[in-house]
Amino acid sequence: MAEKKKNEVWEWSKALIIAVLLAFVIRYFLFAPIVVDGESMMPTLHDQDRMIVNKLNYKISDPKRFDIIVFHAPEGKDYIKRIIGLPGDALEYKDDVLYINGKAYEEPYLEEYKKQVVDGPLTESFTLEEKTGKKTVPEGELFVMGDNRRDSKDSRHIGTVSFEKVLGNTSVIYWPVSDIRIIK
Repeated sequence: MAEKKKNEVWEWSKALIIAVLLAFVIRYFLFAPIVVDGESMMPTLHDQDRMIVNKLNYKISDPKRFDIIVFHAPEGKDYIKRIIGLPGDALEYKDDVLYINGKAYEEPYLEEYKKQVVDGPLTESFTLEEKTGKKTVPEGELFVMGDNRRDSKDSRHIGTVSFEKVLGNTSVIYWPVSDIRIIK
């Protein structure tokens, strides 16, 4: 009887250890939760939205323009922003329009905010060179911006973001329940 009890305790202990190890691997190498802190990504994301960061995707594939990523910022915090410029891109905003390598790009995720703004453009005019001193986004780096262009600390202030600082991309809001959705 004592042997059976000992076996049962060992089996439960093994199951618990495996569960903890599996949770550790998933949390640190594949997916992680993040809480949006602030309004720099409004109207796309709201303060205190809870999201899943996909760490695996950015270890394997190249970042894509307009993806929302999470990265380690200079202040030791993690920021959540949208990729605007990829390596080799020359960027310019003129009259609230994004130009990449001379071609105008639509940003449908900003339309809601643009309609609300009555006292000038949502995104002030600038060139990449004016903000970073570089004509193009350097190799291995990204130019990122928050969707709330008037109230976002992003690459216009902190410079470009190294690929090594990127934790992963995110597109799923899982909390609050009323906001559950996939972001584009």
